[in-house]
This record gives sequence, C-alpha cells and structure tokens, in this order.
Amino acid sequence: MMILKTDRLYLRKYREEDINSLHSIFSNEETMQYYPAPFSFEQTRDWVKKNQKRYVVDGFGLWVVCLKETDEFIGDCGLVKQIVDGETEIEIGYHIKKEYWLKGFATEAARACKDYGFNQLGVNKLISIIDSRNLPSIRVAEKIGFKKEKEMFIFNKNHCIYAGEKNDNEIGGETDGTKMA
Repeated sequence: MMILKTDRLYLRKYREEDINSLHSIFSNEETMQYYPAPFSFEQTRDWVKKNQKRYVVDGFGLWVVCLKETDEFIGDCGLVKQIVDGETEIEIGYHIKKEYWLKGFATEAARACKDYGFNQLGVNKLISIIDSRNLPSIRVAEKIGFKKEKEMFIFNKNHCIYAGEKNDNEIGGETDGTKMA
C-alpha cells in the first residue's frame, strides 16, 4: 500500500520480505556510523516489526522508500514518536542506501513526510534528532526548512535537535507538491 509519492519516489509500509533489503543498509558500517554499531539480522527484523506495530498504534512509522522507475528499495523514511525533554515529539527519520547518497533522495522523502505530518496528521511541529557529526543528515534537515533548536544528551550520546513548525513552512498556503497516495 502506497502512503506517499514524489516525483521520483514512493513510500509504502514495510512488509516481511523487506527485511533482507533493509539489512543490506543496516549492516553497512558506513551507513550506520552514527549508531552504536551496524545491526544484526535480528535487530533489522525487529526494526521492521516495530514499524509495523507503529502503523497500527500511531497511524504512521518509518516507511520503505522505493524508486518509482524501478520499484527498487533504497531506504526508509517516515515519522516516529520520540520522547524529548519529557515531551512526545514526532521525528522525521531516514536511512538511504549508500549508493543513492548525494542524489537528493533523503531530502525528497523527508520533505514528503514533513508535508504529510503537517497537512495530513495536523501536527504543528516536527523534529529530527541528529548526531552532531552527521553533516549529511543536518543538510537534509536544513533543506526541508528545519533549524537547530538545541543540543541534548539522548540515546546515550549528544545529538542536535532540528525542528520545523507548520507556520514556518507554509508559503501562501501551498504545499511542496507532494502527492498523497
């Protein structure tokens, strides 16, 4: 089931058969350099199951990012509830397969998720929690209009919290052209 589509991508819910494709990303040391360690196959399987549960409980989660042209699985992107300073926030998170870095796919998917959060879910604020050394992820957050809000110790290390509010991202009431599936 397609959730979102952009010019080059579509996002859909995880399926059991996505575990191997996701594991090719999550087992890569360079891709996972800002995590404590690359994921085992079991951790990857748990990630998929956790997101499938989020779809039921929260109505959203991280979704598979696929190229429209080939249907290839190139990563995930979506919305996840996080506790930050004792408050529930909704984070835009993303992971893209290394061979697709620097092609704008993370930005395109994150922008679609931002639009979905603001316009479909009706939230007023979204965040991204980013390791302060992860400059490519910081650039994605900035490209979708997020600004650094603060630094804090979360997930056992220092992270930057980038945030955007709905009113900050509206231009004459128009969206960025993201299409809901």
